Amino acid sequence: MTTWPILSVVTFLPVVGALLVYLSRGDDEAARRNSRWIALWTTLITFAVSLILVMRFDPTQPDFQFVEKASWLASGITYHMGVDGISLPFVILTTAVMPFCILASWKSITLRVREYMMAFLILETLMIGTFSALDLVLFYLFFEGGLIPMFLIIGVWGGPRRVYASFKFFLYTLLGSVLMLLAIMALYWNAGTTDIPALMHTAVPRSLQTWAWLAFFASFAVKMPMWPVHTWLPDAHVEAPTAGSVILASILLKMGGYGFLRFSLPMFPLASHDFAPLVFSLSVIAIIYTSLVALMQEDIKKLIAYSSVAHMGFVTMGIFAGTTQGVAGGVFQMVSHGIVAGALFLCVGVVYDRLHTREISAYGGLVNRIRLRRRVHDLDRHLQGLGPDRRPRFHGPDPVGILCAVALSQGHLRHTDKTVAGQYQGSYLPRGPDPGAAGGSHHPVRVLPEAGARYVGLFGAAARQQLQHRHCREGSRASEIIDISVRTTRHEL
Repeated sequence: MTTWPILSVVTFLPVVGALLVYLSRGDDEAARRNSRWIALWTTLITFAVSLILVMRFDPTQPDFQFVEKASWLASGITYHMGVDGISLPFVILTTAVMPFCILASWKSITLRVREYMMAFLILETLMIGTFSALDLVLFYLFFEGGLIPMFLIIGVWGGPRRVYASFKFFLYTLLGSVLMLLAIMALYWNAGTTDIPALMHTAVPRSLQTWAWLAFFASFAVKMPMWPVHTWLPDAHVEAPTAGSVILASILLKMGGYGFLRFSLPMFPLASHDFAPLVFSLSVIAIIYTSLVALMQEDIKKLIAYSSVAHMGFVTMGIFAGTTQGVAGGVFQMVSHGIVAGALFLCVGVVYDRLHTREISAYGGLVNRIRLRRRVHDLDRHLQGLGPDRRPRFHGPDPVGILCAVALSQGHLRHTDKTVAGQYQGSYLPRGPDPGAAGGSHHPVRVLPEAGARYVGLFGAAARQQLQHRHCREGSRASEIIDISVRTTRHEL
């Protein structure tokens, strides 16, 4: 273990970089170039130092590690920092994403570059502090402090409706956080301390658990976001610059899930058990509703934003399942979504810089209009977790899930191929002769057979479930037959 305050160094090193950027005064090109390079090197050094946490972290110890504690405001309120197996992945994710955000803003941001880089560096400090704080007051300051630089990033460097989106983002999150502040005060009056490890081992009265859980839930549900308090997210994503969207999707949304894991479950276990059906209901609605809304979007950023809400629905279901597998799956899903969603928004930024539009209907023939051509589309497959054969990559042998996912994704990706290659324009209108049609005639409704293939896949999955319930000894063989039949049907279609 290290004897120097490595966690404080990782947390506050970006502030040092922000001060250096501030000292590089001037509005000429040299000052802007210096601001960019200072911000980039600061984020890279911060990431390098954060890797020491990974190398010296002991995964066999369940307690907090790299702990730093010092007296601060009053009795019971201290400067207390530390990480464990839940918070460390988010710290590393934050430090790893920030250099890409600076690079994504290298040429696209030309006005007030110095202030822009300072806002991102200060935001990095506040995000790392949120995941590292072990005192409720310190956590609240970091958690709420992140609103200010993100509010400025959207409101100053955003799109045409940036003022509306920034105020909507600020007011939604602030309203929920006010209730959390009242709950923090109640916990302090009950236990006489705001130390998080101490509160985890303090018995909270049942009545206080209920109200405190609802207050924390109001803040974290908006931050995730959960249905129905998710409406601020699409507007914020659409109006934010590319790097702002990456931070929103990769880091800021994960603070809500982290809050559930750090506070709701260990501090209010009885209330978490009682309200678990409510969380499950809201999560299922979010998964279904926002997925359907995402299918109707014409703006690619809104599509990714609504799909992120659906992904977070799976996270909340896993967290409040109350099992080791559910919690581990929730953390894994948040980290993986942070990587994938951030990469998708970076890809959107690359395409927008070349086409100057986010309308999906304008992306026909995209592979012919960008320099990387086919490799970009292949990269997009892998970012979505799909291999070159367009089959989803799962982390467990679940033939039923594989059948459903293949059935739902195969037809969509076939049309994605043709759209990117320029064979389709607009609403699946073919640009040239349809290779599958007799005589090369146009078939705008070619999508209908694909829908049939999807239902065939779902029927095959249902048949597989019935075989499992009957404990069929030939279950594996039946799964292979169903999979072959599904592939054959799609090939014929």
